[in-house]
Amino acid sequence: MSTSFNLPAFSAYLRNHGISTNNDLPKDISEALIIKPMSGGQSNPTFYIEAGKQKMVLRKKPAGHLLPSAHAIDREYRVMAALAKQGVPVPQMLSYCEDESIVGTPFFLMSFLDGRVLTEQALPGMTTTERAAIYSEMNRVIASIHAVDYQAANLESFGKPGNYFSRQITRWSRQCNESNLPISSALQRLMEWLPAHIPPGDETTLVHGDFRMDNLIFHPTKPEVIGVIDWELSTLGHPLADFAYQCMAWHIPPTLWRGIGGLDLTTLGIPTEAQYVAQYAANTGRNSAEHWDFYLAYNFFRIAAILHGIAQRVVDGNASGEDAIANAQRSEPLAELGWQCALRYSASR
Repeated sequence: MSTSFNLPAFSAYLRNHGISTNNDLPKDISEALIIKPMSGGQSNPTFYIEAGKQKMVLRKKPAGHLLPSAHAIDREYRVMAALAKQGVPVPQMLSYCEDESIVGTPFFLMSFLDGRVLTEQALPGMTTTERAAIYSEMNRVIASIHAVDYQAANLESFGKPGNYFSRQITRWSRQCNESNLPISSALQRLMEWLPAHIPPGDETTLVHGDFRMDNLIFHPTKPEVIGVIDWELSTLGHPLADFAYQCMAWHIPPTLWRGIGGLDLTTLGIPTEAQYVAQYAANTGRNSAEHWDFYLAYNFFRIAAILHGIAQRVVDGNASGEDAIANAQRSEPLAELGWQCALRYSASR
């Protein structure tokens, strides 16, 4: 249990907000609370909470010095609450709290979804049919996110429409430069190359910002997503940037990180990158082929910058997640993969 939890204050909060009013609970809910840290989540500490029959998840800001605009749990709460009626599967939002005296930092509560989190993208132990169905479902879900009418969902102020790549490149470059750690040569080259090669044309949709297999909760037995989680990086942006982020997996070998690069996909029953991109085009009507390597280069830059930030938090002593150090060390090789995409894109012009 986290020592930052003020149990009497937390139990009173649950009572006062009608979140846990089970008759079988004692007056002081803290006597019956079960609080367990949940694995995963490099940014915001996450806890499983059980109060009698009520099961929920608490997500909070980490303690300590934080980089500007990072750990935006208020945005996570807002977007998931807005998406509840938009055809995108999300947990039910229960409450948001700014009071730091209760669990040490601001937090929100959401329903606990009893399902599967699949962390290995090769899906060991599944049949070829099951793997194909899982990948098809992921493609359907990200297409559904990009189909949301963000104005109808009251998310028109959730981000700035247009000029997404330029703003994001500036944002993550600034975050890298604000840290006091050395920037790898590949990451530095991408920071310089990307602004000069942004493709023409623009489009704005809701984007998840971190859409990948282990940020999805699947039904216990069916190839069906019952919840998309970890919306901290969501905003209004370019849908092909969001989609290409997931497709980095086809270029990342599993020996480096969570990826399927170099695997025999046909034998596994997993679509090739080209097949997955074609399915997205069929689901959305968007053709990404002309500038695909730019979208990949941008995303490798972005994830390398994010991991550079995790490295800074490791140094500062406030990184969340047991594998924070290992993830921080992946920034440079991922930036190298991005630079190879940049070279391919330049050669194709």
